[in-house]
Amino acid sequence: MGTRRTKRLGNLILADLGEVLARRVNDPRVAAVNLTAVDVAPDLSQAKVYFSVLDPSHSDQALAGLRAAAGFLRRELAARLHLKTMPRLVPVYDDSLLKGAHLEQVLRQARAEDEANAEARGETEPEETA
Repeated sequence: MGTRRTKRLGNLILADLGEVLARRVNDPRVAAVNLTAVDVAPDLSQAKVYFSVLDPSHSDQALAGLRAAAGFLRRELAARLHLKTMPRLVPVYDDSLLKGAHLEQVLRQARAEDEANAEARGETEPEETA
């Protein structure tokens, strides 16, 4: 949990970094990167940039592309944000969207099995839980 300052800086970095990636970076490895969050260290020395990709098999390529572009991205952000010291950018693959989709699939499957079991027992409607 960060301070209000680190959260605000993380949001600024997230917004500007998304714009820089979309308009200034020509590396095809980072073309399909979606930034999800930025977590700035309390001492402002580094910022973890969490990202996801549509195809999880390309996550290693995207990570390599972001690592290669980290210096350029840091310079661009420093020029835009006018900070005394710009945090070092550390890209981190965020698989929470993939985990969430898997969990949703498991829940759907369990619900379908419950409905099938209810029909087999002769119940007309499955039990509703709040």
